Amino acid sequence: MYKGGYTGKVLRINLTDQSVKEEDLPFQMAKDFIGGAGFGIKYLFDEVPANTDALGPDNKLIFSPGPFSGTTVPCASRMAVTAKSPLTGAVGMGLSGGHFPVELKFAGYDVMIIEGQSPEPVYIFIKNGDVKFRSAKKLWGMKTTDTQQIIKNDLKDQNVRIACIGPAGENQIKIAAIINEWRAVGRKGLGAVMGSKNLKAIAVRGSDKIQIADKDKLKQAKKVFTTAMNDSEVLYPAFAKLGTGMVVDHTCHMGIFPTKNYTTTGEYDPIEKIGVAVQTDRTVTREHCYGCPVGCSQVKLAKTGDYAGTLSEGPEFETMYSFGGVTGVENIDAIIAADRLADEMGFDTMSSGVSIAFAMELYEKGILTKEDTGGIELNFGNDKAMMTILKQMSYREGLGGLLADGSKIAAQKIGKGSEKYAMHVKGLELPAYDVRGAKAHGLNYATSFTGADHCRGYAFQEVFGIPIPKEVDRFAAKGKGELTKWNQDIRTAVTDAPTMCGFIFDMAVIGIAAQNTADLMEAVTGIAYTTDDVLLVGERINNLARAFNVREGFTRADDTLPERLLTEPIPGGASKGHFISKEELKLMLDEYYTARGWNLETGSPSREKLTALNLAYAADVLNL
Repeated sequence: MYKGGYTGKVLRINLTDQSVKEEDLPFQMAKDFIGGAGFGIKYLFDEVPANTDALGPDNKLIFSPGPFSGTTVPCASRMAVTAKSPLTGAVGMGLSGGHFPVELKFAGYDVMIIEGQSPEPVYIFIKNGDVKFRSAKKLWGMKTTDTQQIIKNDLKDQNVRIACIGPAGENQIKIAAIINEWRAVGRKGLGAVMGSKNLKAIAVRGSDKIQIADKDKLKQAKKVFTTAMNDSEVLYPAFAKLGTGMVVDHTCHMGIFPTKNYTTTGEYDPIEKIGVAVQTDRTVTREHCYGCPVGCSQVKLAKTGDYAGTLSEGPEFETMYSFGGVTGVENIDAIIAADRLADEMGFDTMSSGVSIAFAMELYEKGILTKEDTGGIELNFGNDKAMMTILKQMSYREGLGGLLADGSKIAAQKIGKGSEKYAMHVKGLELPAYDVRGAKAHGLNYATSFTGADHCRGYAFQEVFGIPIPKEVDRFAAKGKGELTKWNQDIRTAVTDAPTMCGFIFDMAVIGIAAQNTADLMEAVTGIAYTTDDVLLVGERINNLARAFNVREGFTRADDTLPERLLTEPIPGGASKGHFISKEELKLMLDEYYTARGWNLETGSPSREKLTALNLAYAADVLNL
């Protein structure tokens, strides 16, 4: 039935009884959801019941690369990892690159579903369809780099690919990440789900080759793709040489690089301290994901003070923000060291940094005192304090224990009006864009099915001024509902499902993405798609994810932004005076729900919309 791209197999692993089962991948699922995020959300909705404890045995952890992974399509070594998020209670879905995604395909699987709960710490070794369970007692407590090296030594194979957790995941910290090599499934607390299952790591080795339906068509479709990459004004050499860190300077010039917990955006410009020039001075080499000619991951070496000699892949732009801008830390070497520490402990750098920045503001306002911090001077810019709290978070010690589950939960425990300083949506901390100066980007934060997530519907029109599908005014609210729907659907369809690197989409192939994805899908899999079909896949995935959240109790009231962004203007810089008023948010939400065909009052998909997307069964589940 499958001509190429897919292995046609799903691996189901139950940790409770250590049973293993191979299942056929339903062909209609492949056609309707393509892969990656589509498969993850489909299995999540179908198999994880309403009100499931995200850290209980009934939650499932779903690994799903896409049909492009393991082929010669460039920049396609990506996978989605999906579960109910312990941080938000909503869909928890993150993407990661590196080599693990293609190795899982080479081992024979389009999807791997981890269910149940092991009574003791284990790791799983998968080699070409053979699955073994091994004790992880000696690994428990290890940092992620050590874990991976010990497993490679244990298996006598330095090329085995490993996804693992660190102490943060073991301790079920709700902002814990899954680390594979130096890449991360960083957000929504998926590392805590893995830890709750007593699963320390998954090691994979495979030697299968991915079949191609039509090699001549693939050659032509790839030529279009690589030509667009080569023609990009920023991909080569800028992005390849500088990586995402280059966006620090750009967003500072736009006046939307958030600083000091969003209190000084535009007023405080950290370019000289943490911008491109000083980043480049620390870069020693770069890393490539499998099959990627760009190699955007910049490996940096700290050079000064207590941090000298610390090496880290990154920090990426978002981490320059979370351990730099939003905390007010100007020491580039401290940011490198914090990035490495977070990777070793298995933390989401974004949620951890933003949560620390939240505590810093509370300390400066007197809501937290020295007694609360254990004597730590938790002022903005104090890199030593940031490092201390980050270490505490891994083991739920001191103030770090209070912040370990993110700023929303911390604010609920602290009280004293602290909630208005917690910068999150649905419990997920804000990414590195002050959306008071980019309103479609802000609407995406409010409506994304994972919470405040720039990856779901990145408004490149506002951030980079790219006029596709049309030119927009980043400060305007009107028209942003339809634009946000389009941004979310196309990105889901052409990057998160097949799976493809989102950076390449933003910087090179936006103008050809839908048609080229259709052409690549037909060439790789033999399944014919039109551009409308591709966009429909994105819409279908977003609607099913929304249906999951509605089933979990989320409504329109949850599609909002932190109070600061709705009431306080940006204080300085190129976006000075701008904010998203409550009236503007209402306008944008009304436009967005109308464009999606959702109920204006509740934010729920309609039966008509779900039926049109071949999701009538989801409408039945929701009693629509």
